[in-house]
Amino acid sequence: MSSASNPPPTARLEGKVAIITGGASGIGEAATRLFVRHGAAVVVADVQDELGRQVVASMGSWRERVRYRRCDVREEEQVAETVRYAVREFGRLDVMVSNAGTIEPYASILDLDMAALERAMATNVRGVAATIKHAARAMVAQGVRGSIICTGSVAGCLGGSGPHEYTASKHAVVGLVRSACSELGRRGIRVNCISPFGVATPLACAVYGQEPREVEQACGEAANLKGLVLRADHVAEAALFLASDESAYVSGLNLTVDGGVSVVAHLCRSPT
Repeated sequence: MSSASNPPPTARLEGKVAIITGGASGIGEAATRLFVRHGAAVVVADVQDELGRQVVASMGSWRERVRYRRCDVREEEQVAETVRYAVREFGRLDVMVSNAGTIEPYASILDLDMAALERAMATNVRGVAATIKHAARAMVAQGVRGSIICTGSVAGCLGGSGPHEYTASKHAVVGLVRSACSELGRRGIRVNCISPFGVATPLACAVYGQEPREVEQACGEAANLKGLVLRADHVAEAALFLASDESAYVSGLNLTVDGGVSVVAHLCRSPT
């Protein structure tokens, strides 16, 4: 068995229960595997039934700590029932990773499809709001000092780094995280955001009709930090930190995993 399949010397989420929306592929799948490896019980919440079941089946001896639950985050009752399911199955809820999202190909603001804007807001904002609401309700009811982690994007930090509707929705996620943090802190619940640079997830590859290597090449050319390709595992490691007790006093943070691209000037840069 490879070292990647063995538990780490220190299981940073031992005894914790997590829900990961969009957990069947991409960043969500990477987080699922990492969380389970670090001792967590995980409910994989997604609409990709076959992929979700494959993730569970692939867990080997850890399979008893993983469940798949179909959940369309656009439907609030499905979110609420997923939270109830996690509590029924594992007895509590400590971590919500609100990762499910959608993106569509770029179009000029002059040709903005309002239906596309509504789809982005329904999944990327209303869906995130529903996960925060119902995860927080469960944590408050149980007296759990929980951690809620939302997946943002570098597009939520900068204009011009993503499609317009996606950019608007990810900016809204950052605001929602900060607002929820301000209320839930008094309950001992932390709310944070992770904003990655471009990752060659299955969703991104499908939307742009490119192979992973093509997406990675394009992102590498636009990146500030050279010599390393950002992958889903890197974002999952950031989520692990925010889910663990190592970040016990971290709340309201927008943790950018972007190699510095959101804090550097992109015009008139010296080639050296």
